[in-house]
Amino acid sequence: MLKASRPGLVVALAVVTLLGTGVEAFAQVLPNPYRAVDGWAKLPDGREMGAVGGVTIDPDGDHIWAVVRCYETDPARFGNECLDSDLDPVLKFDLEGNVVESFGSGMFIWPHGIDVDQDGNVWVTDAVSAARTPDGTRGHQVIKFSPDGEVLMTLGTPGVPGDGPYSFNRPSDVVVADTGDIFIADGHGADGNNRVVKYSRDGKFIKAWGSTGYAPGQFRTLHAIAIDSRGRVFVGDRSNNRIQIFDQEGNFLAMWMQFGRPSGIFFDENDQIYVADSESDNEQNPGWEMGIRIGDARTGWVTAFILYPWGDPRETAGNGAEFVAVDRDGNLYGGEPRPRKLQKYVRVRP
Repeated sequence: MLKASRPGLVVALAVVTLLGTGVEAFAQVLPNPYRAVDGWAKLPDGREMGAVGGVTIDPDGDHIWAVVRCYETDPARFGNECLDSDLDPVLKFDLEGNVVESFGSGMFIWPHGIDVDQDGNVWVTDAVSAARTPDGTRGHQVIKFSPDGEVLMTLGTPGVPGDGPYSFNRPSDVVVADTGDIFIADGHGADGNNRVVKYSRDGKFIKAWGSTGYAPGQFRTLHAIAIDSRGRVFVGDRSNNRIQIFDQEGNFLAMWMQFGRPSGIFFDENDQIYVADSESDNEQNPGWEMGIRIGDARTGWVTAFILYPWGDPRETAGNGAEFVAVDRDGNLYGGEPRPRKLQKYVRVRP
């Protein structure tokens, strides 16, 4: 057994063999300093909660932005798209869970990732598959909105997947650097492009890097992208069960596998990293549990873990947060697609 200590924390790493699989893995014993607050998000006018995708925080720290898909369009798909809906999928919540702004009706089929830049502009990706783009006017795009919903920029060819400089195939997530440069994780699913695409602040193509595979700089389902305080680009390479780290020119810096199977990545102002793992089980990531892992963005040291109630790796029936964000008070918000929740977690004070 390997054992490491920090003040107020003991982490044990034990090599275990999963019965019946022949697979060895590291089991982590970590504290969970959070408790869930159910029913926090309140939708107006009797709207039923759809699948929740991307979640992020407004620069003012007083509001949470979320992608909430349109439940009534196809309940068989657990409220997971907006193809035939007139509901707004982009919602802004105050800290009490009330919706104070919404927009995006009729503009997306499968809204997925979200970012809010330093000026408060809202960026949303549409990661729909080619099979779900029947009208040819939506999908495979990244749209920039003003804070009140005015369309300021559109990247991608609507309804047409591609791998050119101004086309995408299922873009999962987007992040805007302090310089204004735009980074897009282009490739949700096995048939995506599996690349990162970089644009200038005015939408001019700069470069792209990555391809499908297992090597450093290759990807299999890019699901999240985020930038830390040092300007490093973190990519959630989900189907490879790892985070890859690059500089903003696309040079590979490091690979982290200690955060499980990453679906969402967020950094707070204290250089803490929060990684949502919504898929680990005995088939996709043997020996790991679904939940939110929290650590030090500088060292990669994992310090805390919020286990989902159904996070047992032997179970594959549900999933938890695919994206996570943290407000100014240290409270967490998880975007949960299949449970259809915008789940709040508050820190338990010692």
